[in-house]
Amino acid sequence: MAFHFARPAGFAHAAGQNVLVTLLEPPQTDSQGDSRTFTLASAPHEPELMVATRMRDSAFKRVLKSAAAGTPVRIEGPNGLMVLHEDAARPAVFLAGGIGVTPFLSMARHAAKEKRPHRILLFYSNRR
Repeated sequence: MAFHFARPAGFAHAAGQNVLVTLLEPPQTDSQGDSRTFTLASAPHEPELMVATRMRDSAFKRVLKSAAAGTPVRIEGPNGLMVLHEDAARPAVFLAGGIGVTPFLSMARHAAKEKRPHRILLFYSNRR
């Protein structure tokens, strides 16, 4: 399931990075708390931030799924160093499974928008 958030003022990220999303005053919580780390599936040039997740039965994901549009959350980051390398002479080979495809979607979208000369190969597998 994908979730879209307004891009905070001044927020800039590299394709492939992640953010910490915190629910503010959620009606329920679980043992893992009110925050989760998500890789940004949106590319840096896109106006909104998008994260995607497999929907498991946790209080955090139930609250996130049922939240009304515009419900405030705190977004911290970006974090992470997994970004597309600069050497366009080397192909970028991405191996992904399940929801782990999200950083590669961001990188591929950004590379296409910027007309990067990289050869990008994605090998993807999913159980369902």
